[in-house]
Amino acid sequence: MTAEPFLSSEILDALNSGHCADNFQYLGPLGRGPDRYVTAIAPDTASLDALVDGEVYPLERLDGSVYGGKVPGEARYKLRADDGFGNRWEYDDAYGFGPVLSGEDDYYFGEGKHRRLWKILGAHTIVHEYVEGTHFAVWAPNAKRVSIIGDFNNWDNRRHVLRRRGNSGVWEIFIPAAHDGQRYKYDIIGADGERHLKADPVGFGAQHAPETASIIRDLSGYGWRDADWMETRAEVQNRNAPISIYEVHLGSWRRVVDDGNRPLSYKEAAEQLVSYVKDMGFTHIEFLPLSEYPFEGSWGYQPVGMYAPTIRFGPPHEFRDLVDAAHTAGLGIIIDWVPAHFPTDPHGLAKFDGTSLYEHADPKEGFHQDWNTLIYNYGRREVSNYLISNALYWLEEYHIDGLRVDAVASMLYRDYSRRDGEWIPNKDGGRENYEAIDMLRHMNSVTYGEFAGIMTVAEESTSFPKVSAPVDHGGLGFGFKWNMGWMNDTLRYMELDPIHRKHHHSLMTFGLHYAYSENFVLPISHDEVVHGKGSMIEKMSGDEWQKFANLRAYYGFMWTHPGKKLMFMGNEFAQWREWNHDRQLDWDLLGDHKHAGIQNLVRDLNKLHQGTPALHVNDSTPEGFDWVDGGNTEQSVFTYLRRGNADDATVLVALNMTPIERGDYRIGVPSGGFWREAMNTDSELYGGANVGNYGGVEAEDVPAHGHQHSIRVTLPALSAVIFVAGNNE
Repeated sequence: MTAEPFLSSEILDALNSGHCADNFQYLGPLGRGPDRYVTAIAPDTASLDALVDGEVYPLERLDGSVYGGKVPGEARYKLRADDGFGNRWEYDDAYGFGPVLSGEDDYYFGEGKHRRLWKILGAHTIVHEYVEGTHFAVWAPNAKRVSIIGDFNNWDNRRHVLRRRGNSGVWEIFIPAAHDGQRYKYDIIGADGERHLKADPVGFGAQHAPETASIIRDLSGYGWRDADWMETRAEVQNRNAPISIYEVHLGSWRRVVDDGNRPLSYKEAAEQLVSYVKDMGFTHIEFLPLSEYPFEGSWGYQPVGMYAPTIRFGPPHEFRDLVDAAHTAGLGIIIDWVPAHFPTDPHGLAKFDGTSLYEHADPKEGFHQDWNTLIYNYGRREVSNYLISNALYWLEEYHIDGLRVDAVASMLYRDYSRRDGEWIPNKDGGRENYEAIDMLRHMNSVTYGEFAGIMTVAEESTSFPKVSAPVDHGGLGFGFKWNMGWMNDTLRYMELDPIHRKHHHSLMTFGLHYAYSENFVLPISHDEVVHGKGSMIEKMSGDEWQKFANLRAYYGFMWTHPGKKLMFMGNEFAQWREWNHDRQLDWDLLGDHKHAGIQNLVRDLNKLHQGTPALHVNDSTPEGFDWVDGGNTEQSVFTYLRRGNADDATVLVALNMTPIERGDYRIGVPSGGFWREAMNTDSELYGGANVGNYGGVEAEDVPAHGHQHSIRVTLPALSAVIFVAGNNE
């Protein structure tokens, strides 16, 4: 046959060069009158046949790698190629298949309302028209041509050019025989006329860095065993629950030294990390970002693969093994989620289709100077949809229990870390980023609405109002907010020589003035032990003995202060060295009784915290806290009460923040009877001097501090002593 008129020399040139914008118009089964023609592109072949019902129909080489010929009937055909060196292979023609996506998908995507975006975009192994393969779809509205290259087509951008779906900006193709584990990229000719090789924005897997391809991952078929946890997790994740979070950078928690010093895999962490956290009494593991990221030094906070668990520790199902193991052990999983910015790496979202698609075009809106990263265009409905759908993805596909949202302050304010003239005001002339605020509110509304018992946590360092208030009450809708002010003030206090602390007493008390303005988490996070800030034990003042005593007292204060608890790994045994993401924690320190003592203390604090309702039930309400004496500045002693529900035993906390033992110290208490010494951070079990109160004291009918009863106690030097009313265990 000769080339039909619709296959002009210009079209043939475009097909052969990989520049044709619409291969589906010219390739595949094409009806002309009573006949059916098949045209196909088959680079690096000597001949090409069409096979129909066992019959062979040779196709004529029309030009270059383009073949065509008449094929009878409507039955499905296969193609058989010959390379001229004795090699033959048969395959289904991708251009012989109809679209997978529906008009409804196009509509909801275009409206920015397709909540499960990952169900239509990305790479999905499916059976389509009775044939196994993989469906690919990507949003690139301004692209001139989108092709896919990968292991299944010899990385040849001529073979599989995607079908443009109307005005939605989505391109799709079904490629028979493409399967789980194969690598791929999108090859895009952008609006700028340049060629862009991009990883899949909704890819479920990725190569090990520094390689940058996406990997087809079949997410179906996992056998979850956590039904009981999922049904009851709301009980352990609400603001009255004893939440205690262990923050982990998985790549440096523990390494396999005799195997190239590699980090643990997800499956190894499912055993070692989960059992450790359970033994330590924490209720949750929070992972620094696990979405795929190219730069190790970003710790995951510059993600490229928002829908891909990083391959550093294993494939997706093995990450599910880790989550499942945690749930089986009764532990929740929180992941750091980063919608605040993304890196400029060329294989990522930047200039994805040759335009500023995901980011703002103007650097005054679209570039973070602090991190040299790009800012999402939250006002574009498809971008907002992309992010909100991503939050839902982790909650649904990986049974994640909570999202800690990074760098919220940078999202809320257009002038964040910018000088005058470097930012663009909102429509009302102000600094608030209305679009980001709307996205966060929508994200919280949708996630809480669709997944019972989940929690979202904002890392937000300003006084923006109602961060953890419901959206319908004018809030951002987060469940909790990190209390950065408490952390900064109290650590400043602990760094002071005790002789000077009386002049800075308010650093420890000021947090109570706003403790109930939000549902707070008290964070001693990774940010406090890097970049020259020193480790927690190094921050403490004094000689070595005082440093350990100070740290024990501080942890006692933290665990009895209103607010949920968060501790970064290594802090629980007083690691001396600053955290280094390239090294495991210094576990050998546990051979020293002082470090083992800190670990014992944290374990027991968690146990006390969970077993004592007064220490957590009213974390977010003023009914849960009363000063007994918060003003003993001269002696740097703080005494306060924690209260739970009406029937819960009251807790008394006494902090002595000087290296002077205070004997016969009188403290007013709200009731008579026995006050059990439930915790003393000076116990020899914790590395202390074992000065204490012999298990507890009996209250006397001697008024003090506005109470009709009081107790006389010994306060060890640099200590926290915790008493519980009543002779209860």
